[in-house]
Amino acid sequence: MSVSIEEKLGVNKYFVDEGNAHIEIDPNYPDMKEKMKLVNACPGGLYKLNENGSLSFDYAGCLECGTCRILCLGTIIKKWEFPEGTMGVEFRHG
Repeated sequence: MSVSIEEKLGVNKYFVDEGNAHIEIDPNYPDMKEKMKLVNACPGGLYKLNENGSLSFDYAGCLECGTCRILCLGTIIKKWEFPEGTMGVEFRHG
């Protein structure tokens, strides 16, 4: 029996710190090549390109892998930290 990536991610638990986003982006950063790095590389599929060309991101489903930090810290990514204390992802399916 094969389990899809969506099914595996769907059983994770996320403890979201609503008052403190651990990742902040510049949604209007002008370089489309940089935006597409994030859209294509995020394993959680959390970066979306809007019709007007701006980038949207929902940190609530973040896997905390650091891919976006490595690719774009200092450009689109303005802040990248691990969530505080007991916040963040709890992996439930290995």
